[in-house]
Amino acid sequence: MMIKTADESSVKKLFSNFILPQTDSHKGQNGKILIIGGSSLFHAASLWAAEVASHFTDMVHYSSTLENEKIFHALKKIFRNGIVIPHKQLDHYISEDDVILAGPGMMRDGEEGRYTYQLVKKLMEKFPTKRFVFDAGALQMMEKNWLLKLKTPAIITPHQKEFEGLFGIRLIDKSQEEKEKIIKETAKKYKVVILLKAIVDIVSDGKSTYTIKGGNAGLTKGGTGDVLGGLVAVFYSKNSPINSAIFSSVLLKITADSLFEDKGYWYNISDIINRLPEILKKIVL
Repeated sequence: MMIKTADESSVKKLFSNFILPQTDSHKGQNGKILIIGGSSLFHAASLWAAEVASHFTDMVHYSSTLENEKIFHALKKIFRNGIVIPHKQLDHYISEDDVILAGPGMMRDGEEGRYTYQLVKKLMEKFPTKRFVFDAGALQMMEKNWLLKLKTPAIITPHQKEFEGLFGIRLIDKSQEEKEKIIKETAKKYKVVILLKAIVDIVSDGKSTYTIKGGNAGLTKGGTGDVLGGLVAVFYSKNSPINSAIFSSVLLKITADSLFEDKGYWYNISDIINRLPEILKKIVL
C-alpha cells in the first residue's frame, strides 16, 4: 500500500488509529522509554533521539557508554527533559520501561564496538519479551539470528547499507518492487517489523507492506535517522509495532515538507525536533 504524505485526508484517516493520552491518565501511563546510545565519537545522536522522545512520552531514561563518561556526566546538565541513568541500574530500567531503543550513536569498532555487540546480545537473550527498537550501531553489530530469540516483535530501522550488512542482501541496485518483496520476506522470516529508510520508506511486518512517499532532500542530513528512531520508540509504547513505524515515517516526512515551505532545504535537526509536535497536533487533534 502506498501512503502519500501530501494526501491530507488519507493521512488523517491513517492516524485515526493513533492512540492519544487519556484525559484521566496519570504519570507514566503514557509511556516510559529507555534510550541506550552514544559513544566517544558520536555524542549527539542518542541525545537527539532522547529529545524527540521527551515531547511524546511521560518519561525518558538515557544511558551511554563508559568510554563516553565525561560527556555522559555533562549530559546531566544539558538534558533536562529526562533522566540520565548509571550502568549499574541499566537492568532495572530495562525491566521497568515500556520500550528500549538501542543503537543511536553506538560504535562498531574497538572496545566500544565490543560493548555494543555484547549489550545487544544480552538485551535479546535476557529480555526476550520487551519491546525493542534497534537502530544504527545496534544493527551494525548484531547477528540476524538473535532476532529469532525475541518473543515480542522488535522494530528495526536500517538504511539500505545497514540492511545489507545485517541480512546479507543487497538492495541498492534493486527495483522498488523487488525491494518491497525482499523487505516483506525478511520481516516474515525474522519475525520483526522493518522500517527501511530510503527516499521512499518501506515498512513491513511480513504480512502487510507499506511504502511512504514524501519528504525532501533536507532529510539527508545526519541525525534524521536518530529522530526517526526516537519517534518509533515512543509510538511503540502505545501503538502496534507496524503502526508505530508507519506513523513515525509519515510524521517525519510531513514535518520535513512543512519546514521546506519556511526554510527550503536548509533546516536542521533542532528545527525538525521543535516542529514535530506542531505537525502531530494538526494531524490528530
